[in-house]
Amino acid sequence: MGMRGGPGQFRLDQYDVQLTKVDPKLYRRLFAFVRPYIGRLVSGILLMAVTAISGLVGPYLVQMAIDGFIKTKQPEGLNWIALAFLATAFLNWWTSYGQTYIVSWVGQTIVYDMRDRMFRHLQKQNFRFFDSMATGRIMSRLTSDVDAINQVVSSGLVTIFADSMVLVTIMVTMLQMNWRLALVSFLTIPVLMLVMKWFTNRMRKAFMQQRRKSADLVATLAESIDGVRVTQSFTREEKNQGQFNEINEQNRQASMEAVSVWAMFFPSIEVVSSMGITLVLWYSGVLIRGGAPDVTVGQVTAFILYLNRFFMPIRDLSQVYNVFQAAIVSAERVFEVLDRVPEVQDAPDAYEMPRAAGAVTFENVAFGYNPDKIVLQGINLTARPGETIALVGPTGAGKSSVINLLARFYDPQGGRVLVDGHDIRKVTQYSWRSQLGVVLQDTFLFSGTVRDNIRYGRPAATDAEVEAAAKAVGADEFIARMPQGYDTPVNERGSKLSVGQRQLIAFARALCADPALLILDEATSNIDTYTEALIQNALKTLLKGRTSFVIAHRLSTIRSADRIFFIDDGQVVEEGTHEELLAKGGRYADLYLGQFRALEEAAAG
Repeated sequence: MGMRGGPGQFRLDQYDVQLTKVDPKLYRRLFAFVRPYIGRLVSGILLMAVTAISGLVGPYLVQMAIDGFIKTKQPEGLNWIALAFLATAFLNWWTSYGQTYIVSWVGQTIVYDMRDRMFRHLQKQNFRFFDSMATGRIMSRLTSDVDAINQVVSSGLVTIFADSMVLVTIMVTMLQMNWRLALVSFLTIPVLMLVMKWFTNRMRKAFMQQRRKSADLVATLAESIDGVRVTQSFTREEKNQGQFNEINEQNRQASMEAVSVWAMFFPSIEVVSSMGITLVLWYSGVLIRGGAPDVTVGQVTAFILYLNRFFMPIRDLSQVYNVFQAAIVSAERVFEVLDRVPEVQDAPDAYEMPRAAGAVTFENVAFGYNPDKIVLQGINLTARPGETIALVGPTGAGKSSVINLLARFYDPQGGRVLVDGHDIRKVTQYSWRSQLGVVLQDTFLFSGTVRDNIRYGRPAATDAEVEAAAKAVGADEFIARMPQGYDTPVNERGSKLSVGQRQLIAFARALCADPALLILDEATSNIDTYTEALIQNALKTLLKGRTSFVIAHRLSTIRSADRIFFIDDGQVVEEGTHEELLAKGGRYADLYLGQFRALEEAAAG
């Protein structure tokens, strides 16, 4: 059906979000996804504590081995040290595995919940939402943005709690071992903070730019794949390739910029770490030369091992900031989609629509895809039960808008659409749309079998009913020639079927659904003359006993309509049967004489 761009353009591509400017409610909303699994998360945190403590036992055992047994030449004591070292290593392995598994499970489950909620929400969105946002960008939010949030839960939380515990434990242990050496080693912390601040600012900008370019790449790729037939039809391959190469190159440069900053980060931290070790070695020598009795070889060795581990959590925590920053940006983008309230939704007191007889009335309907640009103005239109109504008129006159309002894909700004006296805004969307059969010009087939696609509108239909619907519209003949008949898999969008075959399946799908009201929007425009001959009798079966709205350019389809409404500039300018409108000699007659007669003569010739 006809689509129009909506006014509500998203700001979802604004990546440069500062943590200081984030609404605190965002954190509470994120926590709402975590709350159901808080018990598992706490158990994971407890395992993190054990992991942190067991991981720090090693340097202390090394000190004991050197000062207590190697220095005093008591090798038998080293056996117990070795066993204790091995035991703590196994304990660390077990707790590390457990906490990683538990927290990752929580993260993946939250991702599942979030994607499930987003998908459900997207299914409820009206057409204006999809008019205003590219498919590739919607996919980006459902995939990469949710993954970014998962990184905070599954790895960010692990890092924050585990490394914080490690950092505090190391500092306390070092101070207890030798407070003077500890304070000297801590002199490198201000240097480390300055280095991290410098890198953090640049990494944030680099990674935000990378995410922006990556989203542009995904959107461009999705558009190119969807439009490949048009691209090839107009031989735009080289031009499109050039545009894609430009965006791809921008993405590569942004990625390399991020990698360049990232590549310098770890070596810089290592330099600062080496500075700390240098200070410890130097000051240890000063203390030993001064005759300090509490400085031993084992103690200095343990200090160096602790220093190596001291800088690791600080480095990891700085990485978490970048991950956290990206996740907050992604969370804003995800929640902005979730906060988009569908413009078309059930009223609080909506009731179930009974099986419709098919009396349709448009009462002074006004509608515009943009509030400041009205497409339909004062439409008054009636259809009696079982009538076939043809809508004709020039392109852009508002024909598809009438159909969109009838299916309640949009709500009018003025007036009412009634079916059997029921305002369709007061009944549930499901109860009304489940009574519609819709066949569009561009038939969409889903992944699955031919049988699945015919049954799509009525999943409870039996195999016999599916096959009967296919036979009624003349699709059974070509389906029977397919390798597996009705169980032949249909590729994405039915790419291996001809346009006519896809259209026949769409007719079978509509018939199988047994709708009370049928909508055909240019449904026969892509069908060749031979295929049209096959479905003319099927159309009679399909239309019989059902109120039908038909937008078509085929003379045969329009001539058989009970009434024809000529729409121009958003208004009904003529109404009547084919013969009545020709006799009037008005706009319809002009259209017929200018277009349809030529088609009729060409067909006859």
